[in-house]
Amino acid sequence: MLDKNEITFITFLLYQLAEAWHMSPSGVYKKLSEANAIDGYILPCYDTLHTLGSKYLVEDITVLMEERGVAI
Repeated sequence: MLDKNEITFITFLLYQLAEAWHMSPSGVYKKLSEANAIDGYILPCYDTLHTLGSKYLVEDITVLMEERGVAI
């Protein structure tokens, strides 16, 4: 079960990525799910990721998506 901070962080990421990728937050969620990015990267690395700036996070997740073969 996710705690409030994790949910808030994922929501923040969805909106940051949606702006950067020019898509809706729901579209970003689908892409992240396709790449197993939430359960396979964001949540396991939450302790580190939530301390980083939004620009770095967008770049990091974008690279992750490319490495996992998911087009943005």
